[in-house]
Amino acid sequence: MRIENIKDVFFDLDHTLWDFDKNSKITFENIFARNHPTVLIDTFITHYIPINQACWKLYQYDKITHQQLRYDRLKLSFDAIGYEITDDAIALISEEYIELLTENNHLFDGTLEILNYLSQKYKLHVITNGFANVQVKKINNAKLNTYFATITNSEMAGVKKPNPIIFEYALDLAKARKESSIMIGDSIEADVLGALDAGIDAIYFNESRQNVTHAVKQINHLLELKNYL
Repeated sequence: MRIENIKDVFFDLDHTLWDFDKNSKITFENIFARNHPTVLIDTFITHYIPINQACWKLYQYDKITHQQLRYDRLKLSFDAIGYEITDDAIALISEEYIELLTENNHLFDGTLEILNYLSQKYKLHVITNGFANVQVKKINNAKLNTYFATITNSEMAGVKKPNPIIFEYALDLAKARKESSIMIGDSIEADVLGALDAGIDAIYFNESRQNVTHAVKQINHLLELKNYL
């Protein structure tokens, strides 16, 4: 089960190390408590999570811009709960959300332990489709920056995962080789299949225990990486 000859380990950030859904909910709770107190946060989040994921998938394949992503995920969520809100109010929430999101830095269980463990044996890196300035704040505020030798984001590479170009960019930046690298992430398409198509081994972080039709290596908890690395 253990994978030999690995030297460089690449991680996705959101939904893999940084608990996006938990941090996002806390951020919306703070915003709505001040400006939209009648919004039921649990009802909103129930709709927001799948809508946000769908919008990110469109953004991932360049079908919408990041400005449209920020607007659509809110507008569609408010529509889903029948809450009337103006475009100006959505714009304000969007800006405040981005500003406040990185103040909450809950990590997935086992994140620091596994990073401490792996950093003794490998060079660690990040490959993320997230917005560059936001992702850097997340990493710094969560005190993860000391673990990573390089951080590649889609704005730097000019393309998003699963495009093989971003993996090539990350390898070049890390001075790493495909055959001695591995990618770990929560998206079967962007992280796992994207890496495999680029010639890099991969492990699927299946924390929510989704049914997977692809024959890939997977873990349900980050500490299970010790079985492989």
